[in-house]
Amino acid sequence: MSNVSPSPAPKSSSSAAANPLLAAWDTPFETPPFGQIRPEHFPEAYDRAFADHAAEIAAIRDNPTEPTFENTVAELERAGALLTRVSAVFANLVSANSNPELLEIENDIALQEARHWNPIMMDAALFGRIAQLRDNAARLGLTPEQARLLERTWTDFHRSGAGLDAAAKVRMAEINEQLAQLDTTFSHHLLGDEQDWTLELGEGDLAGLSDSFVAAAKAAAEEREMPGKMVVTLSRSSVEPFLQSSSRRDLREKVFKAFTARGDNQNANDNSATILAILKLREESAKLLGYPSFAAYSLEDSMAKTPEAVRGLLERVWTPARAKALADRDALQALISEEGGNFKLAAWDWRYYAEKLRQRRVNFDDAAIKPYFALDNTIDAAFDVAHRLFGLTFHERKDIPVWHPDVRVWEVKDSAGRHKALFYGDYFARASKRSGAWMTSLRDQERMDGEVYPLILNIMNFSKGANGAPALLSPDDARTLFHEFGHALHGMLSNVVYPSLSGTSVFTDFVELPSQLYEHWQERPEVLRKFARHYQTGEPLPDDLLKRFLAARKFNQGFATVEFVSSALMDMEFHSQPSESITDVRAFERRELDKIGMPVEIALRHRPQQFGHIFSGDHYAAGYYSYMWSEVMDADAFGAFEEAGDIFDPAVAKRLHDDIYSSGGSRDPEEAYIAFRGRKPEPDALLRGRGLLDDSEAA
Repeated sequence: MSNVSPSPAPKSSSSAAANPLLAAWDTPFETPPFGQIRPEHFPEAYDRAFADHAAEIAAIRDNPTEPTFENTVAELERAGALLTRVSAVFANLVSANSNPELLEIENDIALQEARHWNPIMMDAALFGRIAQLRDNAARLGLTPEQARLLERTWTDFHRSGAGLDAAAKVRMAEINEQLAQLDTTFSHHLLGDEQDWTLELGEGDLAGLSDSFVAAAKAAAEEREMPGKMVVTLSRSSVEPFLQSSSRRDLREKVFKAFTARGDNQNANDNSATILAILKLREESAKLLGYPSFAAYSLEDSMAKTPEAVRGLLERVWTPARAKALADRDALQALISEEGGNFKLAAWDWRYYAEKLRQRRVNFDDAAIKPYFALDNTIDAAFDVAHRLFGLTFHERKDIPVWHPDVRVWEVKDSAGRHKALFYGDYFARASKRSGAWMTSLRDQERMDGEVYPLILNIMNFSKGANGAPALLSPDDARTLFHEFGHALHGMLSNVVYPSLSGTSVFTDFVELPSQLYEHWQERPEVLRKFARHYQTGEPLPDDLLKRFLAARKFNQGFATVEFVSSALMDMEFHSQPSESITDVRAFERRELDKIGMPVEIALRHRPQQFGHIFSGDHYAAGYYSYMWSEVMDADAFGAFEEAGDIFDPAVAKRLHDDIYSSGGSRDPEEAYIAFRGRKPEPDALLRGRGLLDDSEAA
C-alpha cells in the first residue's frame, strides 16, 4: 500500500472489474494503470462520473439545513472525485498520446461536459447558498484559505451566469455547448495539419545542418515508420533549428510557409471559420453577463483587471522592441548584400542570417553549445536547482504505469525524505502528441480529508537522437525544460487544504511567474559549470564558450519580443473589437499588424489559425499577454537572489517557497508577491532583462 491518500475510489459495481477507470487502482501510489485503459472504457466511465457528480451536487443544493461552509463549499470541493480522475486521464491521453478513437470520443465528451456543467454552474438554488455564505462571511470564523475559497467559488458561479434570468441561462448554456465543440474542432484541425505534413530531406538537402539535427530528422522519420529517411516535421523543435541553420533558402521558405500555414490551408483542417464562430459566441456570452467585450470579462478576474492596463504594458514594450528589431533587420540585410545575395530579407531568412550575425558579433552559435546540453544532464540540472532551493530529491521509478514507453517517472521527496509527489516527464515529439510544451496533473495536492499527494506531468516535443544517441537541446529547448519544470514545482510544492486552490490554480497572469522565474537558473554559470558537459567526452563547458553564450543571451531580443508582443496584441484585439467587424481572419490579421507597424520580415509567434492558447479552450483567451505580465515579476523577483549575493540564498528561497510556490491560489497574487519581494515589481526589470533598456534609460 502506498503512502498516498488519493481521491476516493469509485463504488464497486459489476462493470468496475472490466473497466479500470471504475475500479480502485492497485498500482504504486494508486496511479492510473495506463496499460489497462482503452478508448472504449471512457464513455462508460464518463457516464458513471457525470451521474455520481450530479447526485452529489443535488444533495448539496437540496440540503434542508442552513448553508454552512462545510455543508456547501467544502462539499462542493469533495464532489466529482470520479469525474476529476477520469477527465485528467482522458485529457492527458488526448493531448500526449492520441489516436483516431480517442479524438472521436473527445468530440462527444466535449458536448457532454458542457451539458453536465451548465446546469450546475447556473443553478440558482446552489448559487443562493453560496451567496448567503458570502454575505455573512465576516461572521463565519473562516480561516484565510476558507475565505479565499468562498470568494473564488462565488466568483466562478457568478461569472458562469448563475445570476442570470431564465432565458439568459438557456442561451448561455447553448453558447457553452457550441464553444466546447468549436474548441475541440480547432485543436483537431491543428493536429491534423501537423500530422499530415513532413519534408523529406535527401543527402543533397543537408547543407548547413548539424549532425544532431540530421540525427533528429532520422529519428523523426523512424517514429513515422519511414526507416532510413530524414524528415523535417512541423514541431517547433524541428522547424526552428532548420530555419536557423539550413543554407538551402528554397527549403527554408517551404518549411516556414508550411509552419505558419497550419490551420490556414483552406482545406478540411482550416480554422478560419471556427475562429469567427468562437469570437462571436464569446462576445455574446460576455454581453449576457454585462461586459462590453470578452476581453473586459476575462480581465476583470486577473491581476491586470482591464484591457487598458494590458495594452499599456504591451505598448511600453513594443516601441523599444520594434526599434531594436528594425535595426537588426537592416544589419541582416547588409549581411545578405555583403555575401552577394541579390534578394530582400524575408521571414524565412531571419533566423538563418541572425545566427550568422550572432556568430560575427559575439562569436557564438547554438550548434557549438548543443553538445553540452544533453537532455539527461539538463533534467539533472533542473532537479539539482530544486534540491538546492527547496530540498527536494528525485528518484527514478520503473514500476509506475505510463502512457508511452518514452515517459519517465520520478518519485519526489522533501528534505526530510518524505514522499512529496510523482513527476512524469514525456519529452519527445511524436505524431500522436499535439505540438508545444505544457505542464498538467493527473492528481492535485490537497488535504481536506487526509494528505493527497500530486501526480505532476511535463509534456514536451524535443527531437530524439538517432540510433541511441542522446537528445541534444538547443538553448531555447533547455530554457523550455526549465520553464515547464517551474510549473511542475508549482504543482509539486503546493501545500493547501482545498483542491480548487491547489498548485497552478491561480490567475492566468500570475501562473507564469513560477515557471518564468525558474528559467533564470538554467543560464547561470553556477549551474552551467556543473551540468553542461559534452555528451561524448564528459568535458565541462569551456569558460570561453560559456562567456560567449552568456553574452549572446540578449542577442536578437528585438525579434523575439516583437514576435511575442504582436501575438499578444492580436489576441487582445480579437477579443476587444466587435465580432461583427471581423469577417475575414486573414484580413483582420493583416490590418492589425499594419496598425502596429509589424515588420514584414517577422511573423507572429502564433498566427490566428494555429493559436491554440486562445482558440483551443479559453484559458488564455484575452490572456496571452500573461507571459509578459509575469515576466515583469520574474525579472524583478530573481533580483531578490542577486541582491542577496547568492542565487540559492536560503532565506530568499524559503520566502519563494512559502509565498509563491506552495501557496497555490490560497491568497491574492499581488499580496503573495509583495510578501515575497517586500514591494510591487518594477516593470523596467523586464526591459533591462531583454536588453531593450539601459539602466540610464529607466524611468
